[in-house]
Amino acid sequence: MKNLQLGISAGVVIAAGLVYGFNPKGVLGRLLEIQVTDLELRNIFKAVMGLYLAFGIFWIIGLLNTSYWKIATLSNVFFMGGLAFGRGVSLILDGMSIHFAVAMVLELVMMIWGLYNLTRANAIALPR
Repeated sequence: MKNLQLGISAGVVIAAGLVYGFNPKGVLGRLLEIQVTDLELRNIFKAVMGLYLAFGIFWIIGLLNTSYWKIATLSNVFFMGGLAFGRGVSLILDGMSIHFAVAMVLELVMMIWGLYNLTRANAIALPR
């Protein structure tokens, strides 16, 4: 079960990275009505793709090699927590988007699941 959290996270993040990077104009235009026309914006999406792919691949390495499991899971907790935090700030400052509210909840679930896995594996001790 502890590897399932990393596997799901890796699959979703790699897929999202590929969507953001390879065809942001087409996919984001259709799904979210975001017009990606500027070179700088396309470059930002390619950079996000690289970041997402790097983390996703690292989580797969953590799945396959137990010596990397703890750090892969810890990085996943921070990654998912960081995304959820940013969405929470946007929720407060910008308003609610149903698409991203659902994403924020799922990111929080993955963060908490990762923390749970780390504590069960005695890899970290949470403060009481």
